[in-house]
Amino acid sequence: MAFGALPVMAEETSTEEASTEAATEVVESDQVENNWEPFAENVTLRVPVYDRGVEGVPDVTNNYWTQWIQENFGDKYNITVEYVPITRTDVMTSYALLAADQNLPTILMEYDYPKLSTWVNDGYLTSFDMDAFKEVAPNYYARMEADGQIPYTTIGDETYFALASNPNYNINYTWQTFVRMDWLKKVGYDHVPTKRDEYLDAMKKIQEAGLCEHPGGGTMITGLGSDQNHAYREYPFNELDWAMYGDYNIPALGTDANYNLLKRANEDYNNGITDPEYYLIDGETAKANFINGDAYSYGCYISSDMPVLTSFYETNPDAELAIYPVVTEDDTAADGITVTPAYRSNNPFGMMVGFSSSATEDELKAAWMYLEWMCNDDVLFTMQYGIEGENFNYNEDGLPVSVADYSGDYKQGYNSSGDYWSCETASKAAGTIEDVIYATTPHNLPQDFTQDVIDFYYARQEIAEKYAVADCLYASSMENTSEYQQTLVTLYKEARDTLTMCAPEEFDEKYQQYTDDFNDAGFADIVEERKAAFEDGNTTKLPEAQKAAE
Repeated sequence: MAFGALPVMAEETSTEEASTEAATEVVESDQVENNWEPFAENVTLRVPVYDRGVEGVPDVTNNYWTQWIQENFGDKYNITVEYVPITRTDVMTSYALLAADQNLPTILMEYDYPKLSTWVNDGYLTSFDMDAFKEVAPNYYARMEADGQIPYTTIGDETYFALASNPNYNINYTWQTFVRMDWLKKVGYDHVPTKRDEYLDAMKKIQEAGLCEHPGGGTMITGLGSDQNHAYREYPFNELDWAMYGDYNIPALGTDANYNLLKRANEDYNNGITDPEYYLIDGETAKANFINGDAYSYGCYISSDMPVLTSFYETNPDAELAIYPVVTEDDTAADGITVTPAYRSNNPFGMMVGFSSSATEDELKAAWMYLEWMCNDDVLFTMQYGIEGENFNYNEDGLPVSVADYSGDYKQGYNSSGDYWSCETASKAAGTIEDVIYATTPHNLPQDFTQDVIDFYYARQEIAEKYAVADCLYASSMENTSEYQQTLVTLYKEARDTLTMCAPEEFDEKYQQYTDDFNDAGFADIVEERKAAFEDGNTTKLPEAQKAAE
């Protein structure tokens, strides 16, 4: 099936209409489960879970909540639920090692379409009958249908994926960058600089005031998604260029947008804004640097319990933070480079769920039952919020509010156990968007960022239709991507560091050389493969609001 008939990603009307129609198909959870019989012989269901290496998080494969799932789901249907740890920073290697050992989990999950496409090409995933899936998991199917996701479940003429929901997918408000407002005030700023020239001036003044030697901090390049150059692309977008160069899994080295992004990185490095040893700084070290006053900003997902901010205020009791605001207009700096408010939107679906090609019929059915059970409102609420009086309490409006810094027997996994319920939805939900934001921001800190995040949400909502750019997705198998991706990611790491740290007068020559090497290493073949998919109608399309007039 080609992607030519896909709905426009930013179009909300069609989704609302679908929701009304699909609502009539929702089946009561008890009725669904009454149709399930325990398996005659025990079935082992192996489910992946990210091992993020975060301090203080319970063992991801064995904790109160994995046991709760076993007791309330597995035992009931004679299913043994085993959780398989997947290294979050190197997902593809984790799955490749499991495949080489012929030990893939029953369910394979990831957020990025190219990764799932690679697994299809490599034979990791089985195709399945969506009607059979609907029979076992009618509510999960109805939700996919209501969200307009069914066209995204196929590659070619075969169905491979079930898709989690992704509320507010084009707003991205759950990721926030916190900056040192107290430093800015000390050097004469009453606002967070968003324009390039102001930013450079503020960083220089922070350095000169002795507040921080390298305020830009920095972290090592880790691979997929390292450089998102959406704001540096020419706007409105040429749709073919977007299809050929817009995927973030393989940075588009050689494009003007990538050139400008790296030119800025080179300038920051040579001005001493970036830590000269950034290439040795991993995620935990970057966090520690922010806490210890060695970096101006830190980006992370918000949640009701944010140990990084708790530690920050304990270390810096007189500090003041601010959230980096939404950029709403173009900025052309003294270097002649223009940036726009464009940013990478998430896909209109959350986690993509596939099933192992080695799964038996019973294991496949158990996986579908697991997805359906997880989307039960009571189950999902309990997984997201935990135990009343322990993990959360109800406020005066009857809404759940998580207990900050909870460390008792029922301690949840990372981000309110999100890695367990991500197979159903990408975010917690209770009440209005203001209620949701209130429930997912910390309230045990010297500063409360709830209103800041709400303001961020509505500012993003105003510009999302024009500037929230989703990556192009490809319905055909991308064999060149599978063959060359890892080599290109490794080469890009080398190029990125060299181009960041070289002398400014060497930048252009080195950029061209790496571009040539990158194309020779397979990127040129990938671009041609993407072009062919676009011309054959096997890709998504840009919303009209983002597309240049033909």
